[in-house]
Amino acid sequence: MTFLRVLKRVLILVALTALAVGLGFWWFGRWDIAQAIWGMGIAPVAIALLASMARDIWVGRIGVDAIAFVSMTAALALGETLAGVVVAVMYAGGAVLEDFAVARAERDLRALIDRAPRMARRLGPNGIEEIPIESVEIGDRILVRAGEIIPIDGVIEGADASLDESAVTGEPLPVHRRRGEPALSGTVNAGETFEVRASALAGESTYAQIVRLVTAAQTSKAPFIRLADRYALLLLPVSLLVAGTAWVFSGDPVRGLAVLVAATPCPLILAAPVAFIGGVSRAARLGILIKGGGALEALSRIKTVMFDKTGTLTVGGARLIATETAAGEAPEEVLRLAASLEQASHHVVADAIVNAASARGLALESPEDVHETLGSGLNGVIGGKRISAGSYRLICGSRTPEPWALRVLRRASWRSALSVFVSVEGRAIGALLLGDELRRETPRAIRLLRKAGVSRIVMVTGDRADSAETIGAALDLDAVLADRIPSDKVDAVVTEQRNSPTLMVGDGINDAPALAAADVGVAMGARGASASSEAADVVILVDRLDRVAEAVMIARRARSIAMQSIAAGLALSFVAMGFAAVGLLPPVAGALTQEAIDIAVILNALRSLSPGRNFLSRTPLRQAEALMLRQQHQDLDASLDRLREIADALDDSDPQSSVSLIAEASRITADRIVPHEHADEARVYPRLARFLPDGPGLGAMSRAHREIIHLARLLQRLAGDLTPADADRYLIRDAQRAIEAIEALVRMHNAQEEDIYEHAVQV
Repeated sequence: MTFLRVLKRVLILVALTALAVGLGFWWFGRWDIAQAIWGMGIAPVAIALLASMARDIWVGRIGVDAIAFVSMTAALALGETLAGVVVAVMYAGGAVLEDFAVARAERDLRALIDRAPRMARRLGPNGIEEIPIESVEIGDRILVRAGEIIPIDGVIEGADASLDESAVTGEPLPVHRRRGEPALSGTVNAGETFEVRASALAGESTYAQIVRLVTAAQTSKAPFIRLADRYALLLLPVSLLVAGTAWVFSGDPVRGLAVLVAATPCPLILAAPVAFIGGVSRAARLGILIKGGGALEALSRIKTVMFDKTGTLTVGGARLIATETAAGEAPEEVLRLAASLEQASHHVVADAIVNAASARGLALESPEDVHETLGSGLNGVIGGKRISAGSYRLICGSRTPEPWALRVLRRASWRSALSVFVSVEGRAIGALLLGDELRRETPRAIRLLRKAGVSRIVMVTGDRADSAETIGAALDLDAVLADRIPSDKVDAVVTEQRNSPTLMVGDGINDAPALAAADVGVAMGARGASASSEAADVVILVDRLDRVAEAVMIARRARSIAMQSIAAGLALSFVAMGFAAVGLLPPVAGALTQEAIDIAVILNALRSLSPGRNFLSRTPLRQAEALMLRQQHQDLDASLDRLREIADALDDSDPQSSVSLIAEASRITADRIVPHEHADEARVYPRLARFLPDGPGLGAMSRAHREIIHLARLLQRLAGDLTPADADRYLIRDAQRAIEAIEALVRMHNAQEEDIYEHAVQV
């Protein structure tokens, strides 16, 4: 505990003791001794207050603490020591209450610092030695036992690891990390003992970066607090004027003292920082690190939001988005062969392909005799066969693409995706489409920003225009600025700032200049600290874009509560001064009245710690339930992928194959999709209705269930008793349209439902 906090507790103890002992002597008729004791209780508080005022004046600030000092000294001079000691108790008690409020608000931030690891177990030639984390060097092997916090950033060695990353990223469930994957400092080993090889020094690790940001958040002072001080400049002369007027017209200096006592809102100016620190703490619980009250106050005024694209609006990096095949080939086999071969490459695309195969549980083989053509692809032997993977030109040369390959190239162009063709013994069997996808929560994030009062949303990116404009159109953004280098992004931010306060959101080093230039910079820092996190005013520690909108909402609520606290405190103080001026509120009663006002104001400021009445009016859906519902959608993905493959295969299939494909599509919809929609309608939606106020919204979603089931019934009728003789091109086209409609509608409907699940979790 700091010296100042100890001093505040000593002062309130002295003042309370003096008040109580003096009242005891007064009770036994020793008014003279009571007066002396109350005076001794006033003196140390007045001296401490004078020192505080001198410090404030030195930095050019005068607050309403000056009224408390005038009240106590006037009470001593006029012999009204009882009123003076009550003011002393009020002032010292308000300071202690403020300490309690700030400590309560900072609890979530301090938790990050308190759990920071300080020791590491290094594996050396002489066995395991426990050393301070400052002594860890890059390349050291560190042992992490079950339940321990990883002390430094590193790469997993030996066995795979199960990590609890909730403290760093907000991910609620443990994640599985394989050998060679990064492990962030501050995460907890949720599995068996494993080793990490240090990849950063202690001071440069992820958790150390977070701790530094938290420290800045705790020690910064908001510009809005200076605004509160300006209110004090109004109250001080008004209080002195009213007190002097009451004294002159009544001829009684005690009445002037009563006015000063009633106008002593010592903790009033503390209400603003309490509200802002409460907002910072509330944000921290959601994985949003706001660097102090100044950043929070600026965040509350935002009208324009600018987003980087890659890694911000989108997931970032290469992701497998589709597997296309030649006639008769299995998508799983195409992916398995490509992933087996790509294990020998260190290219980022290779990692994406291998990860996609591993996520699907495919058994990979070790490639032999691998040769890589830099930038084009590679080939090797798998299971005795020569396998190649790479660009179309590497795999197919300059010959005219087959219809399926032409379709792949066309889709890759439309989706701004990279195509990796796969061949076996020189024959192309399929292709993988890799690209960057929108984050699942991005549409919800945009809607929440509009709801929060943001009037303009712009995307500024270094990507080419066609890819950027596709994303912009999908999200209904107000403007799309493409092909922008970092300096262009800064210029774009400065241009927007001329019209309204501007927020910039990014995640990469190239975004750091724009983040620093904006009124508020927000870094998506869940993947680890970077230059963008250092330059930003706000760091999103959870890999969720909708936290940006929630940060704006929290900031606006905190500022609104701070304004309410200041306005209410001043209004009530003026009312009390009026009663005191006409003789209806003597000094002691005035002091007690002002104490009640101050406590009420600070308690009101503490409301910024809570999510608000609209949130509290409903019980949120449990995170585990939402995860279960999302998992049901993920289980449908393979069936939807197969429906898309069947629709593509019907382009070139013969009647016999068409009958088989249409029948398979009908079985998939009847066995997997229709039961899922019925289960949603019968069991899931009634549960969701308890968490959501929008019954008509769920009714519209139910309409989609009926449409999906209707299309499935049409497909079943087409497939029923279908023979090759019936399968003319018109019937095949009708079946193809029904299959494509079911696949597209279910995907869109599932995405909408997941938005609802997320909203139900956070109500």
